[in-house]
Amino acid sequence: MVLFSLAGCSEALPEVRTLNVQASAYNSVAAQTNAQPSLAAWGDTLKPGMKAVAVSRDLIKAGLTHNTLIEIEGLPGQYRVLDKMHKRWTQKIDIYMGEDIAAAREWGVREVEIRWVPAAAD
Repeated sequence: MVLFSLAGCSEALPEVRTLNVQASAYNSVAAQTNAQPSLAAWGDTLKPGMKAVAVSRDLIKAGLTHNTLIEIEGLPGQYRVLDKMHKRWTQKIDIYMGEDIAAAREWGVREVEIRWVPAAAD
C-alpha cells in the first residue's frame, strides 16, 4: 500500500504511524445510529460509496482527527476519518458501508492494522 506519493521530493519522508485496532462496520440506517443516519459527528454528510470511518475517541487523541486519511489492512484505498464513536469504545474503528447491511455483517468485527501520516502538529 502507498500512503502518499512524494516522488521527486528531497525532504524527509513523513512518519507513518501504525496501530492494531478492532474494526467493525456500520451503515447509514436509523436502526444503527439515530434519526439522522447520514449525519456524522463532525457534521459531514455520509453518502453510500464514500470511504469513511468513525474512530474511538482515544484514537482522536492519538492523531486520527477529522479528515485524516488512513489505510486499513485488507481493504483497498484510503479511508477518511469523518465520524466519532461513542466514548465507551477504545482502540476501535467503524468502517462506513453505506446502506449495504449485508456487507457490514459479512465484515463483522476483526483485528486490523491501520496506517496514517499524522498532521504536522501531532
